[in-house]
Amino acid sequence: MKYLLGIDIGTTSTRTIIINEDGRLISSSTKEYKMYTPKPGWAEQDPDDWWNAVVYTIKDAVEKSNISPGKISCMGLTGQMHGSVFIDSYGKVIRPAILWCDQRTQKQCDEIYDIFGYKNFIKLSYNKALTGFTAPKILWLKEVEPENYKKVAKILLPKDYIRYKLSDTYATEVSDASGTILMNIAKRNWSDEILDGLNIDKGLLPSIYESTHISSNISEIASKITGLTKGLPIAGGGGDQAVGAVGSGIVKEGLISDYLGTSGVVFAHSDKPVFDSLGRLHSFCHAVPGKWHLMGVTLSAAGSLKWYNDNFGPSDNISKTYPDKEEYELLNKQAENIPAGSNGLLFLPYLSGERTPYADPYARGVFFGISYMHGQDHFVRSIMEGVAFSQFDCLSLMKEIGIISSKIVLYGGGAKSKIWRQIISDIFGTKIVTLNIEEGPAYGAALIAGAGCGIYKSVEEACDSVIKEVNKNNPIEENVLKYNELYKIYNSLYKNLKDEFKKIDSIS
Repeated sequence: MKYLLGIDIGTTSTRTIIINEDGRLISSSTKEYKMYTPKPGWAEQDPDDWWNAVVYTIKDAVEKSNISPGKISCMGLTGQMHGSVFIDSYGKVIRPAILWCDQRTQKQCDEIYDIFGYKNFIKLSYNKALTGFTAPKILWLKEVEPENYKKVAKILLPKDYIRYKLSDTYATEVSDASGTILMNIAKRNWSDEILDGLNIDKGLLPSIYESTHISSNISEIASKITGLTKGLPIAGGGGDQAVGAVGSGIVKEGLISDYLGTSGVVFAHSDKPVFDSLGRLHSFCHAVPGKWHLMGVTLSAAGSLKWYNDNFGPSDNISKTYPDKEEYELLNKQAENIPAGSNGLLFLPYLSGERTPYADPYARGVFFGISYMHGQDHFVRSIMEGVAFSQFDCLSLMKEIGIISSKIVLYGGGAKSKIWRQIISDIFGTKIVTLNIEEGPAYGAALIAGAGCGIYKSVEEACDSVIKEVNKNNPIEENVLKYNELYKIYNSLYKNLKDEFKKIDSIS
């Protein structure tokens, strides 16, 4: 029996898993770390916190597996996208990494449009210039911290920093590199035109490979630190959304998934490069060689429910009623107490700005329609509904450009909630299915590694052999009708509040 290792460098934690060639989970390990917000709208992490978590979880997963490290055939990497890790000529991190949810770079996004023109940049990059992406972070460093910029020898994405630590190799792959907005998406390589226009030296960027390509191998030093075998192949891997889609079987035309994690992502596979001419959807290279994908992003999806839980938690009443239930199970019970529509309470989930369809770093979260009748249970359900409405925004844009599916594959932490699955089915008006696999990006990274080292003939074969549907939710007609009416109100709120969001940001 052969084994594969997948590592996901997430925003809140790193998760390492080991699976066998039949796709069965053998062991797993997770270690959390902190995100720092030194100023409002900023989000940073220490890349060495990721590395320490990777070392810990590799050792822990291997120990739990009771298998020899020599039986692991290949490793795959995935992780949070868009983060910028600035490395000096000695391979040392120059400053904390700036993350995907950081909002400091609106000025630099505007500068990109000044250089290329708004519509022309979308044609070049297939995407808007957004604050979360990597290119504006590079410009920010050049303008705001010029002494640090002078030290930069390489710019890496989070998972590729871990690749460097594991192998002493600078490399990336097409799906994660797409999120830098420095690529020619159709040609699947760095864009000389964009780099020249922004005056960014291509030599600062790593080489790009397809996601299944064996881009590096475990070094002797990393072997001693992690306990893995020296020379163990490391596949290219991918950005967390593309790799999570692989782990959910979204590897063929006509398939759409909805990832309900800290952020929420509606993701569609495409056999050819396609983009939204208005730049509302992201158009990236897929982690499936020679394929592409479109996605829309809600920045605070399950993160909105986490915010509520961290600050308010389950109600005393529900905790007494169900003393054996965990926190999020209790929140589910609260939501189940309330009818569809939360008796007119609506929630805008813009706790850290928004990405799709409103690329607005100033957007804020809103509860609308509060009355004396609304209690804690209403607020919990309205959060679930507000996130689903935001995800429906993304799905609607895909329908506009002709991407349609008869079902949506739902995965991520939020997919474990039966009530949230039903809410999404009702708001989408579509069948929702969940899978036998719940590991998401780490699992996808392991499958990609398996395709890279020949255990599977292709990523598609890997998914077909191990991923199956297990649960489904069909929309409830009366709820669909109610949500259609509420969505009209929800959809009007941002438009009416857009200018006020910016004003409140200036005085907060």
